[in-house]
Order: sequence, then C-alpha cells, then structure tokens
Amino acid sequence: MGMSVTISAATTQDAEQILKLQYLCYQREAELYGDYGIEPLTQPLDSLRAELAEGTVLVARLGDEVVASVRGAVDAEGIARINKLIVHPRMQRHGLGGRLLAAIEARLGADGVAKSFELFTGHRSDHNLRLYRKHGYAQVSTERVDERLTLVTLAKGARAGAFAASA
Repeated sequence: MGMSVTISAATTQDAEQILKLQYLCYQREAELYGDYGIEPLTQPLDSLRAELAEGTVLVARLGDEVVASVRGAVDAEGIARINKLIVHPRMQRHGLGGRLLAAIEARLGADGVAKSFELFTGHRSDHNLRLYRKHGYAQVSTERVDERLTLVTLAKGARAGAFAASA
C-alpha cells in the first residue's frame, strides 16, 4: 500500500501491457456503440510497437504495472494530435486521466512546435467529453461515422512558451 503512480515515457517493453490495457479499457466504448470491431480492440502488437517507435507514448505505472497510457504526435502543421488516453477501470475517477493529458500536452508542446492540441471521442462518451472540456478543449467539429457513432473533435491552443520571442 501507499505506492504512488508515476508517469514516464513508454518503452518497447511496455507494448504488451499497453495493448492488454487498451483492450480492457475500450470494452466499455465498444459496448456503448455496439461495435466490437473498433480499431483499439483489433490493433495488432506490431502496430503498437511502431507507434512507440514513431510517436510520443506515455504510461502511468503503479509499481511495475502499467495502469494508464496516452499517445500523441505533432504533425507538419503544428497540430499535436492526442489519442488513446486510457486508464485502468479500477484507477478511474482519481484524476489520473487529467494528469496524463497534462503530461502529454507538456511533452508535445515542450519544443514550441505545437500550435494547438486536438483529440476526438465518440458523441456518447460523456465522461471523456467532460474530462476534455475541463482541460480547456472545445468542440471544433463532428463527423458521423455511421448510424451508431459520431466522432466529436475537440481542440485548444497551445500555451505560449516561456521563451517566446517578444514583438
């Protein structure tokens, strides 16, 4: 008892734990939308390993166990796209999702390249929508995927860095 959760960069050794956690966490989303063929439930391990090599992936650990994760990357236009923010069901509602979101924003925005942050979730994912809005995100668009799912895209501007050039 008394262990604290630590957030750090994921390593290739974390891939299997992240994939298992992703599978667990996206069960509720699959049930909510009646679709168990969603990408987070069908993603192969090799694809996740590629994401680890190419993008920014953070994990939250409780001891040796990965209990949360988030991924992101900054594109050529300076949009930091954040995705697959997952928290183990037993660790939810304790602020860990917000901590991970802040950590990935800090990591992606550290070099000043990110002009804005963007993420998406399903229209019925009320908890996700509340979390993102609480952290300053606002809805910028929706895309109807099918009769069951509309994706809601939310965004916010990146904070000006401490070393921004003065005009």
